[in-house]
Amino acid sequence: MKVLLAIKPEFAEKIFNGTKKVEFRRNIFKSDKISSIVVYASSPTKKIIGEFEIEEILAGTPEYLWYETSKDAGISKLYFDQYFENKGTGYAIKIKSFKRYSNPLCLKLDFKISHPPQSFQYLLNT
Repeated sequence: MKVLLAIKPEFAEKIFNGTKKVEFRRNIFKSDKISSIVVYASSPTKKIIGEFEIEEILAGTPEYLWYETSKDAGISKLYFDQYFENKGTGYAIKIKSFKRYSNPLCLKLDFKISHPPQSFQYLLNT
């Protein structure tokens, strides 16, 4: 099964050029059957630009996550700290492999989804 994640375009680009090998989240999906993530690059791009396979998902304190993933984070420590401010637990999705679509897809036309997810959205039949 796949999940749709909205990711800021600057970070989505880093994922697909291989410089960001971890996607950080404050909340995570409950299903353990998720094997890949479809990436919706948020405003101003507003397109589904690719997907990546999950290697593993780490859960823990922000300090633990940074210790384990900082070399592959693709973001600054300052940005990381601001993102997880006042959070006791976070998640780091380690990227196994990625595929950028040659033609970006439309959320409404190609996936019949009217609004991008706030956190994530399960994709059925994918």
